[in-house]
Amino acid sequence: MSAVRWGRGAAGFGRALWPAGSPGLLAEEGALGGVWSRKRSSTASPCEQDRRKDWGHAELLEVLKARVRQLQAEGVAEVTVKRVAVARAPEAGGAQPPRQAQAGAKGAAATLSSRWAQKLDSDQQLMEKRKQRLEGKLQERVEKGAWQKQLRLEPRLLSRKLASQLQHWEQGAPRSPWEEQLAQLLQEAPHRLSSEAAAAPADRGPESRLEGQRQRLLSFFECCLLTGHLPLAHHVLVTHHSKSQQQRLLTLSMYNMVMLGWARQGSFKELTYVFFMLKDAGLAPDLQSYAAALQCMGRLDQDAGTIRRCLKQMAQDGLQLQGLFTAVPLSAEERAELLRAVRKAKPTFTPPRLPVPPPQVNTSPLLREIYAKDPAVSYPRLHLSLKELQGLFQQQLRVEMATTITVESVEKVPLLTKERKTLAGLRTRWRTALYRELQETKESEAHAAREGRLSLFPYLCLLSEKEIVRVLLQTLQALPAQGESLLFLAHELGLRVFKRKQLRNEVQELEQRYSKYLHLLASDTQVAEPCLPRQHWEALGVPEAPHEQPWPMSVVVQLGKQLAEVLVRAAQMPSSLAAPRSPGTLIPVLYHVYSFRSFRQIGILKPHPAFTQLLETAAERTLTFESTDVPMLCPPLPWTSPHSGAFLLSPTKMMRSVEGSQQHQLLLERCPPAELHGALDALTQLGNCAWRVNGRVLDLVLELFTDKGCPRLGVPAPPSEAPRPPEGRQAPKRCLLPEVSPAEKAEMRRELARRLKVAREMQSLRADALYRLSLAQHLRHRVFWLPHNMDFRGRTYPCSPHFNHLGSDLARALLEFAQGRPLGPHGLNWLKIHLVNLTGLKKRESLQARRDYADELMEDILDSADRPMTGRKWWMEADEPWQALACCMEVARAVRAPDPTAYVSHFPVHQDGSCNGLQHYAALGRDSVGAASVNLLPSDLPQDVYSEVAAQVEVFRRQDAEQGVQVAQVLEGFISRKVVKQTVMTVVYGVTRYGGRLQIEKRLREIHDFPQDFVWEASHYLVRQVFNSLQEMFSGTRSIQRWLTESARLISHTGSAVEWVTPLGIPIIQPYHRDSKVMIKGGLQSLTFSSSVDTSQKPNTLKQKNGFPPNFIHSLDSSHMMLTALHCYRKGLTFVSVHDCFWTHAADVAVMNQVCREQFVRLHSQPILHNLSRFLIERFCSDPRTSKSIWVSRLTDTLLSVPKTGTFNLEQVKHSTYFFS
Repeated sequence: MSAVRWGRGAAGFGRALWPAGSPGLLAEEGALGGVWSRKRSSTASPCEQDRRKDWGHAELLEVLKARVRQLQAEGVAEVTVKRVAVARAPEAGGAQPPRQAQAGAKGAAATLSSRWAQKLDSDQQLMEKRKQRLEGKLQERVEKGAWQKQLRLEPRLLSRKLASQLQHWEQGAPRSPWEEQLAQLLQEAPHRLSSEAAAAPADRGPESRLEGQRQRLLSFFECCLLTGHLPLAHHVLVTHHSKSQQQRLLTLSMYNMVMLGWARQGSFKELTYVFFMLKDAGLAPDLQSYAAALQCMGRLDQDAGTIRRCLKQMAQDGLQLQGLFTAVPLSAEERAELLRAVRKAKPTFTPPRLPVPPPQVNTSPLLREIYAKDPAVSYPRLHLSLKELQGLFQQQLRVEMATTITVESVEKVPLLTKERKTLAGLRTRWRTALYRELQETKESEAHAAREGRLSLFPYLCLLSEKEIVRVLLQTLQALPAQGESLLFLAHELGLRVFKRKQLRNEVQELEQRYSKYLHLLASDTQVAEPCLPRQHWEALGVPEAPHEQPWPMSVVVQLGKQLAEVLVRAAQMPSSLAAPRSPGTLIPVLYHVYSFRSFRQIGILKPHPAFTQLLETAAERTLTFESTDVPMLCPPLPWTSPHSGAFLLSPTKMMRSVEGSQQHQLLLERCPPAELHGALDALTQLGNCAWRVNGRVLDLVLELFTDKGCPRLGVPAPPSEAPRPPEGRQAPKRCLLPEVSPAEKAEMRRELARRLKVAREMQSLRADALYRLSLAQHLRHRVFWLPHNMDFRGRTYPCSPHFNHLGSDLARALLEFAQGRPLGPHGLNWLKIHLVNLTGLKKRESLQARRDYADELMEDILDSADRPMTGRKWWMEADEPWQALACCMEVARAVRAPDPTAYVSHFPVHQDGSCNGLQHYAALGRDSVGAASVNLLPSDLPQDVYSEVAAQVEVFRRQDAEQGVQVAQVLEGFISRKVVKQTVMTVVYGVTRYGGRLQIEKRLREIHDFPQDFVWEASHYLVRQVFNSLQEMFSGTRSIQRWLTESARLISHTGSAVEWVTPLGIPIIQPYHRDSKVMIKGGLQSLTFSSSVDTSQKPNTLKQKNGFPPNFIHSLDSSHMMLTALHCYRKGLTFVSVHDCFWTHAADVAVMNQVCREQFVRLHSQPILHNLSRFLIERFCSDPRTSKSIWVSRLTDTLLSVPKTGTFNLEQVKHSTYFFS
C-alpha cells in the first residue's frame, strides 16, 4: 500500500480490514479504531511499553482471532485480513518499533495466521459474495438516508417579503395547500424579466464571461437528474440562489430543469420552493415552468380550482395552452399526466396533434435537380437481402450496447506466457483497488456537493464502477512507454465518460423503424416511390432525438484528471518485478514526472519500465476499441439533423469540432432545416457505401508486419529494430567524464535525442499499423460501412479513425467495394490507366499513351500479381506501391477472365483534381492563364502546374547564377517537380513562407547529393522564387487571396469571428479566438490549458485572416464534392471521395467524370464572390450601432471592392479531359 494511504492515520489501517470492494459498517470502524487508535497506545507508561515488546505480537494475534470469531458469527468472510502485514499495526498505533514487529511475525504469528485464514477460506467461501452485496446495500441505504438529511430543500430568499411569505405558508400548510400557494405565486410572478435581467444582454462583456460558469452549472444539474440525485441538484440550486453573486449564474432553464425533476416525482412542495426562488430571482415562468407545475398536479390528482387559476394565469402571461403540447419536449408519460391535469379544469379539451411540418424543399438552384420528383430515377441498392441486413443490424446493435469491442491482435505472440498469468493476477488486484479508490473519491466529492459546491460526484455516478474500472484499465494498457501528458490523458478520459453517458436506450422502437428503413436499401424489397434515404426515414415518422449539450472543457478535463489520479493511486505492483532480489513491497505502476516539450514544462504520467517490459513479454493477443471507433456492421442511420445520424445508439455530431465549442452547433441549429438537406444527404450517401477487405493484399502486409516490417513500403518495423542508445565514445555515460569537452557533450545529447525521437516515431507508426491491420483481419470476411461527418469547413471524414480509406497508400490498398460491377466495354482500360497513374509515371502523357504503356508492361504486371514477393517486384517501384499491387491483381484477374467485359470488379478507381485549390481560384477569378495551368481548358495533353512552377523557378535560378549568386549556383540540377510540389499545392491553402521553407528544406534533405551545409540558405531562396513564380502565373488568384485576407482582418477588428455560408447552404464560422487560460488546481498537479474556442474572447486576428482564404476554398471543394456525390447517387453510381480525389467502379469512371465537370461549372456559375460580399456586409456592416466605427467603414469599402474577373469561359471545363484524371 502506498505511503500516501498509510499517511492518513490510524483510521487508514482500520479501513484496510474492511472487505475488498466495500466500506465497513460504522460500528465496525469504531470498534477497530478503539483497538488500534493512537489514544489507546499512548495510555501505557514507558515501562509497560518495554515489557510489551516481548508479547506484543501475542496480544495482536489474540485481537485478530477475536475479530475472526466475530466475523464467523456474523457469516462474513473477511478475506483481506490474512493479507494484512502484522508489522504495520504498531506503525499506526505507535506501540512497537517496526523491526521487532517484523521479527515477531516470523514465529508463531505466521503459523497461527495461516491456520485461521485457511479455515476461514474453506468454511465460508460460498457465502462471501452474497454477504458483501448485502452489506454494501445496507451501507448504501444508511449513507443515502444520512446524506439526504443534510441536503437543504427550503430556499433562502433574498427578498424579505417573499421569505416571510414562505415562512407563513409553511406554518399554515394545513389550511393553505401548496397548490394554492403556487397559484398565488404565479399570479404575483413578474410578467417579464426584471430590470436587471432585461438589461443584461446589452452588456455582453460580463454576460459572456459568465457563460462558461453557466454551462458548468447546467451540465451539473443535468447529470444530477440523470443519476437520480435530484435532492442534490435542488440543494446546489438553493445554495447558489441564496448568494447574490452566485445567483447571477442561474438561468430560467436551470430552475425549470430542477422543477421538472420534482414534477416527475410528484413532489409539489419542493416544486413550489423552486417557484419561490424563480420569483425571488425576478424571472417570469415560461411554458416549461407551467408544464412542470401542471404535470405535478396531474400526478397528485389535485382539485380543479388550482389548475384553473394556473391556466388563467398562463393565458394572462400570453402563453397558449396548446403550446404545452406542441412546443415543450415531453415523454409520452409526461404528456399523459399533463393532459390529465388540464382535463380536470377543461374536461372537453383535446390536445392538438403534433404538427406535421409541411415538406420542406431546398430552394438552392444547385440542388433543384436532386430534389425534383422523377419516377424514372433509379437509386442504387445494396447487394444484400432484407434478412441479411436485419441480421447485420442485430450484430451492430450488440456491439454498441456493449460500448466496446475486443479484436484479436495480429502481432505475432506465443499462445501462453508466464508473464501473461502475472499480468492477469495484477489486474485482479487493480480492479479491487480501483473499486475502493472510486468509492473513496465519490465519498469525498459527495461531501463537497453537500457543501453546495459543484463537485464531480454526479459525473462519477453516470457510469457504473465496473464500467469506469474497465475504462481505466484500458487506459493503463494503452499508455506508451515514454508516458503521456497528464492534460491529454485527462481530456481523453473525460471524453470517454461523456460519450458513454450519451448512449441511448431506445432499442425496441429503433429496431422496428430500422427494419422498415431497410426496405429502401435491400436487394429483394420494393418501396412505393423512389426517394433518398433521409426522405424515407423522415416519412416513417421518426421523432427527433433530444439534443444533449456538450460539457464545458473544464469539466471534461477535471473529471478525467480525477480518474487519472484514481488510477495512479490504485495501480501498484510488487517491487520484485523491477528488481528480483528486492523485498516484496508494492511500488506504483505510474509515476508523475515533469518534462520539457517545445520549451514548456508539462506533467507526464509515465509507466514503470518494469511494467512496460511485462506488457511486452506478456504479449497479449487482444485489442479493445470503443464501438464508435470501428466501422459499422450495418448501414448507418441517415443524417436527419445536425445531431442525429450515423451510429444506432451512440450520438454523433454532424459537424465535428473542438470539444467545448458550441458555436458551430448553434449555427447549424438556427439554420432552416431545408438548407442543410444537401449536406445531410451527401453525408448519408457517403456512409451508405459498403466495403470489404482485400484479403490477398492483407496477407502480404501481415507477412511483412509479423517479420521485421518494411519501412520503404510503409510497413513499420517492430520496436526491436529501433535505434539503440549510442555506445563507445558516443555513450551517454561519457557525458559525466571531466575530459569530455562541452562541444562533444552537446553532440552526444543531440545524437541521443535524435535516436529517441526516431524510436518514438517508430513506436507510434507501429501501433497505428497494428490497430489498422488487426481491424482489417477482424473484418476480413465481413461487409462493413464507414459513417461520415464533416469538419467546420464542410470537408467530410469517416467517423472510424483507425481503418478507413483516408489513410496512407497501405490503408487504401486494404479496401475495396463490397458490391461489384461488371467492367463493361471500357472498364479494363480505366483499370490500366489507374495503374499507370499509381506508378507516378507518364503524368504528362495522354490517356491513350498511358493505356499503351500498361500494355507494354503487362508481363511485369502479371508477374507482380502472381509473385509479388518473389518475382521481379516491379510494383515496389511505384509511387503508391500497395495500391499498384492491388491494381495489378485486379488487372490480372480481368485479362484472364473468359470475357473481361463481364468480369465483376470490386476495385475502386480514383480520379484526382489537378491542384484542386488552384482550380477553384482560377474559376473564381476567370483567370485564363491559371485555368490553362490546372487543366480547366481542354488540351491534348495534361498540364502539370508543379512542373511549370519548377521550370519558372529554374529560369529565375539561372538568371541569379549568371549574376554570381552562390546559392543559385549550388542549386544547379537540384530543382525538380518533387522539390516544389508540396509548397505549390499548399500555398493556396494558406501556407506561409516559413511553412513553405520547412517543406522545401525537408525535400532537399532527402537528396543525398545535395550539400547539406546549404540546406537552410537554399530553402530560403527557393521558397521566395516559388512564391514569385505563382504570383506571375496566377495573378488573379493572388488578388482574391489578398481580398479575402483583408476582409477577415477587418472583420476580426470589429470584434467578430468570420462567418459565411457555402453555396450548398452550410453555415460556417471560424473558431479562432484569443486563448483563454483555464486552471484546474489540486491533485497530482495544477493543470493549465488554453482554449481558443471561448467565444467570450476577442477573435484571434492573425488566425482569422490567415485561415479565411484556405477555409473558404475548402468549403468550395467540399460543395463540389457533395454535388458530385448526390448526382452520382441519382444516376445509380457507387461514389466515395478523399476530398478532391473521387472513387467509383471502373465501369462508371466516364459517367463520374462527366458529372464532376458539370457540377464544377454549375457551382462556379453562381456569383460566389458577390454573394459572399453581400452576406458579409449584411452580417457585419448593417448594425446602426456600429456603422460609425472606423473598422466597419473600412470593411464596407473593402467588401464592396470585389476583385474583378477575367475572360475565361467556364463552359470549356465540360470538355477538359484532364480536369480530373
